[in-house]
Amino acid sequence: MDGKKVRLSRDLMAMRIAGELQSGAIVNLGLGMPTLVSNYIPNDGSIVLHAENGVIGYGQFPEQGKENPNLVNAGGQPVTLLPGASIFSHTESFAMIRGGYIDVAVLGAFQVSQGGDLASWSTGQRNLGSPGGAVDIALEAGELIVMMEHTTKEGEPKLLEECTYPLTGRKCVKTVVTDLGLFRINEYGLTMFEIAPEWSFEEVQGLTAMSLIRSPELKDFLE
Repeated sequence: MDGKKVRLSRDLMAMRIAGELQSGAIVNLGLGMPTLVSNYIPNDGSIVLHAENGVIGYGQFPEQGKENPNLVNAGGQPVTLLPGASIFSHTESFAMIRGGYIDVAVLGAFQVSQGGDLASWSTGQRNLGSPGGAVDIALEAGELIVMMEHTTKEGEPKLLEECTYPLTGRKCVKTVVTDLGLFRINEYGLTMFEIAPEWSFEEVQGLTAMSLIRSPELKDFLE
C-alpha cells in the first residue's frame, strides 16, 4: 500500500496469469508466488502443470488435512494429482525442460531489465545458494512470464534499464505481472497494457527505473 493506494493481491496476479495460459499448454510454475497460479487453472487437465522435481499433471493445492507429504511441487508444497498425472526422476524432468517441451514458465524475480534480462537467484548481498533449475527453465521455456512485486520492501524499483544483480538469463522475459499491472517486452521496450485500479500511469512510472511505454490499449487490470 502506498498511502491509500492499494496494490494488487497475489491471488489477483495469479488469476490474471492463469488467464494468459492457453488450453493444451505445458506450464512450469516456479517457487514462491508463481505456485498460486495452480489454484486458478481449470482442474480438467486442459493445462498441464510440470514441476522440476519430477511430476507432471498436478492440480490445485489440496484441502487442509488432505495433504500427502509424498506429493509435492518443487518448493515442497503439497499438490493434488489429476487423472493421467505422472511422477518420474529429476533427470527425466530436466530432459523435458532442456528438450523444449515446456510451453510457458512462470518465475519470480528480484529484477527484470527493459531488454528482458532476468535476475532471480541472488541480490549479490547475501548467499542465497545457486540459480538451480531456473536457468534451464528461463532459457528453454517457449515463453517466460515473471510474477513479482513492483518494488522491494524498501520501495526500490525492480524494473530497471539494466539488472544490477547476478543474471539468471538474458533476453528471456516476455511478460511481467506485478502488483501494479501487466507489462510486455517488445521491440519498443517495456510496454504497460494493464494497470492496477486507482493508479495512474505516471505513478507507476515513478516507481519504475526505466522509461515505460504506455499502450494505446492500456486498461484497468480488473476489466
